[in-house]
Amino acid sequence: MEEYFSRSPLADLIPKVQAGERLSKEEGLRLFESNDLLTIGYLADLVRRRKNGDNVYFINNRHINPTNVCVNRCKLCAFGVDKGTERAYLMDLETIEEKVRESLAAKPSEIHIVGGLDPDVPFQFQVDMLRRVKAIMPDTIIQAFTAVEIDFFAEQTGKSVREVLEILREAGLDSLPGGGAEVFSPRVREEICPKKISGERWLEVHGEAHKLGMKTNATMLYGHIETLEERVDHLIRLREQQDKTGGFLAFIPLAFHPKNTELENRGLSRTTGYDDLKVLAVARLMLDNFDHIKAFWIMIGPKLAQVSLAFGVDDIDGTVVEEKITHAAGAEAGMVMTRRELVALIRAAGRVPLERDTLYNVVRREF
Repeated sequence: MEEYFSRSPLADLIPKVQAGERLSKEEGLRLFESNDLLTIGYLADLVRRRKNGDNVYFINNRHINPTNVCVNRCKLCAFGVDKGTERAYLMDLETIEEKVRESLAAKPSEIHIVGGLDPDVPFQFQVDMLRRVKAIMPDTIIQAFTAVEIDFFAEQTGKSVREVLEILREAGLDSLPGGGAEVFSPRVREEICPKKISGERWLEVHGEAHKLGMKTNATMLYGHIETLEERVDHLIRLREQQDKTGGFLAFIPLAFHPKNTELENRGLSRTTGYDDLKVLAVARLMLDNFDHIKAFWIMIGPKLAQVSLAFGVDDIDGTVVEEKITHAAGAEAGMVMTRRELVALIRAAGRVPLERDTLYNVVRREF
C-alpha cells in the first residue's frame, strides 16, 4: 500500500498531513478534484487516528421537530410548508412533553429540537418548551434551535442574538445544532434559500453562542448546485471561526436529498457513496481544529456510515428515534437505530464504540 500511495498525485501531501500542517485552499481543491479516493481516505485516517485513536462515538438521543410551518420555504427543503396547508402541523407543549416522557425509559443523554419558522408562535413558547423538557429530564442536554431559528427569535422579539441566547440558556438550552449553514456562498444561498440568513450571520450566531460558553455543531449541505471551490471556501470559513472562538464540537456534512424539493425538477440526483466518502475525508483533512467528524447515518445510510469510519470519521450520530426533515426529502434509512445496532456496526469496522453525551463526555464504554 505504501508503494501505491507514493505514486499518487497527492503523494506530496502525505508528509504535510503526517506532520499535522494546515492544508491550504488550493490543496483542499486538489483533494476534491482528485479521484484517488484511497489516498484521500488514507490521509484522513491519519488525522482521525491522531485525534481519536480507534474510538468511535455515538449518542443515545431523541429528535423532536415541533413544527414544519416555515416562512422561509427554501427550495432545498421538503420539510417546511405554508401555514394552513394539508401537511402543516404544530405540536402543543403537552404533545412535546408526551414525546419527552415516552423517551424516559431509554434515558437519552440528548434531546435534539429543531423546526420551522412560524411567526404565529411566540418566543415565549420556545422558552416554556425548554423549561418543560428540562423539568422532565433535568440531567439531559438540550441541543436545540439552528442559527436560523435564533436569528428569527431575535427578529421576533427585537432583542439581540446574545440576549435571545441568554434567555434560552436560562430556560434550559445547552447547545446549538449545526443546521442552516447549507453552503456559505452568497451565489448558492440566493438560488436555493434566498430568505435564509447569510453565511456571515450564521457564523455570527454561533460565535455569540461560543462567547457565552455554549458548544455548537457545524454542517455543510453538499451535492446540489455548489461548486468544489464553494465547498472548500465553506470549510475554510468554519476553520477560521473555530480559530477565533473554539466552540465547535463536530462537523457534520449533510448529503442533499432532492426528492419533494423545488430542486427535484432540475435533474439533481442523490449524492453517490464515492462523493459522500470524499466529502467526509476532505473535511477531516481541512478542519484540523475540529476534534470530530460525524457521518450522519440518517443521511447516507448505516452501511456507508460504517465504511466512512475508514475515511476520517469518528462519530456516527445516534439512536435518533424520530427524524422528519431528511425523511421528508426521501431519506431511505430508518428513523431509529438501537444502541445494540450502533455498537455492532462500530465493532464490525474494527473500532471501539463509546457512548457519549452532546459534549463528548463518555457516558458508557462497556457493552
